[in-house]
Amino acid sequence: MSWLNTAVCIYWENIMSNTTFYLKYRGQTIDQIDIAEIRESLSKIVHSGKIPHAFLFSGPKGIGKTSAARILAKAINCEKPVKKEGCGKCDQCESIARGVNIDVIELDAASHRGIDDARVLRDAVRLSPAKAKNKVYIIDEAHMLTAEASNALLKTLEEPPEHVYFILATTNPEKLIPTIRSRVTNILFRKATPEEVVRALRRVAKGEKIKVEDEELGLFAEKGGGSFRDSVKLFEQYVAEGKSFKEENVKAFLFKNKIFDLEAFFALLLAKKSGEIISEIEKVIADGGSIEELNRDLLDRLRIALLTLAGVEDKPLTGFSKNDLLILINLFQKAYLDLKVTPVEQLPLEVAVIIWCGNSDEVNETQEKEEEEPKKVEEVVVIKKMEEVVIPDIQTEGVKTNLDEKVKTALKEVSDDVWKSILSAVRPINTSIEALLRAARPIGYDGKSLTLGVFYKFHKERLEDIRNRKILEDVVETVMGNKIRVVCTLTEQPPKKEVVEESKAVLTEGEDKDIIKIAEEIFGN
Repeated sequence: MSWLNTAVCIYWENIMSNTTFYLKYRGQTIDQIDIAEIRESLSKIVHSGKIPHAFLFSGPKGIGKTSAARILAKAINCEKPVKKEGCGKCDQCESIARGVNIDVIELDAASHRGIDDARVLRDAVRLSPAKAKNKVYIIDEAHMLTAEASNALLKTLEEPPEHVYFILATTNPEKLIPTIRSRVTNILFRKATPEEVVRALRRVAKGEKIKVEDEELGLFAEKGGGSFRDSVKLFEQYVAEGKSFKEENVKAFLFKNKIFDLEAFFALLLAKKSGEIISEIEKVIADGGSIEELNRDLLDRLRIALLTLAGVEDKPLTGFSKNDLLILINLFQKAYLDLKVTPVEQLPLEVAVIIWCGNSDEVNETQEKEEEEPKKVEEVVVIKKMEEVVIPDIQTEGVKTNLDEKVKTALKEVSDDVWKSILSAVRPINTSIEALLRAARPIGYDGKSLTLGVFYKFHKERLEDIRNRKILEDVVETVMGNKIRVVCTLTEQPPKKEVVEESKAVLTEGEDKDIIKIAEEIFGN
């Protein structure tokens, strides 16, 4: 059978020679796991000789969760383990590396997410392994399992057969049901550091016999954003284009064939030369560059500059104050979010530039005034709103009282007109809250707190719900012009006659029925 083994090896080498770098050079041993904490954790678990039957590998995409799962599967099933780790040479290790081991089953939860799939899996785990010592199930994107499927799988995770191991991998562990998360050993993957990505890229370069310095590899690592897969793909594409590994060539490639000088761009921002800045943005588009990438790079540079002011980094942006950096971050952050909905790709970034170059001084002055006189601004807003909404009964004997007296009088109570405005404003947002407010009346207001007398205990509890209270306080703030805390207290219901008279001014018979219907829905929930 030696000829067969030789044929299989030749076939496998031919496949690997045409395989993408990321798959070709993915880690095969614990030592080749590039994230230090994961390498140490799995090493300790394997060397302890007590490997748990269920794991959860969670973290961002492209950082080696599936590769680490295969490495762990080798340690579990290796025929000739070396220091309790997979030897990488036996039939089990080689078949796991190639992804053809019939006892190491890799499932994509996005395609097998239903309860029927979970039941099939639950029945299959009871069968003994075909060739290996144990069965290993690697379930990728485990958060895609439905709640029903997760519950069906739960019992198996709690009491798996001795010969079965589960490794769940996910980018969104919070979407898994809590009972599953509590029954697995969680290995938390983080984004890779540039040094760790360079380590992985150096292994690829060595395998392909490519001479390249760590400085150039660091550029690919930086562009990959902490993802091994993304960084290696960029490196592979660069190699395929046959360019020399000079720093300027790598930078040009990573920015879509254009060397873009961020520092020069910020120098133009500092000088507020909007025309030249917009010309630079247009050049990016003309050269086939990505505005999204440019926007991301600008935000990243601003972040580093801000952290420099905090003493964390050491790359300042000369000439920009802390306030300047915060304003630019807000402008470019909004531009980045608007990219998803704009019909003209560069428009949000151009708008941000024009606002900065034309209005930043005004923004600074406004913020400085707000910092110096916050109370004064608040008082003006409150007074203005009060004059608009309170019934003008604050004159005595035809003589207008001073402004302080007006405010004091206005703050004593909330008029019927104001209360109607609150009800009208809350109705389009949440009809249930408006229905609850029909069984309440304002009984006190001191300028900071609005006290509502509520007729029924259930209504009071519902209004005091965190979500409902937040909606109500936002509406009250909008109507009355300042931040107001809403306090609910139980109070007696007014006599029936008074309620009827009030309802004529506020409700119609049809509206009463609507509110009763809403209340029934609330009680039903």
